Amino acid sequence: MNQEDLEKKWLLETLEETEAKAFHALEDADFYENIVKDAAAFKAADFSETPDFASFKKTRMPQAAPTPVRSLWRGRFLRIAGVFVILFGLYYLFLINNGTDIATGMAEKTEITLPDGSIASLNAGSSLAFNENDWDTERSVTLTGEAYFDVEKGSKFDVVTENGTVSVLGTEFNVRLREGILEVRCYEGSVRVQRGAVTEILQVGHNVQLTGTKAVLGNHTATTPEWTQNKSVFERTKATVVFAEMERQFGVSIDHDAIDSEMRFTGGFDHNDLETALKAVTLPLDLEYEILKPDMVRLSTRE
Repeated sequence: MNQEDLEKKWLLETLEETEAKAFHALEDADFYENIVKDAAAFKAADFSETPDFASFKKTRMPQAAPTPVRSLWRGRFLRIAGVFVILFGLYYLFLINNGTDIATGMAEKTEITLPDGSIASLNAGSSLAFNENDWDTERSVTLTGEAYFDVEKGSKFDVVTENGTVSVLGTEFNVRLREGILEVRCYEGSVRVQRGAVTEILQVGHNVQLTGTKAVLGNHTATTPEWTQNKSVFERTKATVVFAEMERQFGVSIDHDAIDSEMRFTGGFDHNDLETALKAVTLPLDLEYEILKPDMVRLSTRE
């Protein structure tokens, strides 16, 4: 009897004793038996509400018409393959793909509702990641860029950045990480900012900038971050940082190689019109701008 006939009879469980010995002598016999053994032993993770495969098949899949005996061996293999597809899907869903990542591109903002109802508003060129499965035991997000948080009261809420961690219980605050500088502003409640041995507690109207181990405290009077109102505001900020923010808000490239990188800017610009924004920044700095293309600008010192 050839190998294909032996495999068919094994799947139909009609092997006679001598045929069974011949089947088990096949090179692939262990592989076939392990497939069935693993599929039968599978049990979903405790946190999964997915029913067992038999119940899932009965309630979610249409009942098939009786299958002729000659095609049973093929159907059996397809069912085994189907089990493994489901196994892989459940593993990926619950064990691998248990994180949520949101990112904004240039000239793009978005608002995210977190699992507990807290709100995170993400500025342009930023990203936020969190694990929804662990949220009940650990309210924590990882941030790159800038975001404004309105946090529901509850257990500790952490915003983790590569330059430090911001912790609250329930409040409104803004976290900005750009050019290696971590800036946090508190708009409601209180906020703890920690980086290494440096810890600062902020109350309403207070802000802090952390650069390395240096912390610079300040005050503000705004009730919400200006960027959520489509404005960017700066105080004695490097011009290169200002133009980098303009690039993010308008999706353009700004060539500022010809200007002094150490000059400082105090003021702001709206996010509605590129040329108006360029005028608002370049005039106080005594700079000239040239729009080379809709997405390319060159700056120079005014002659």
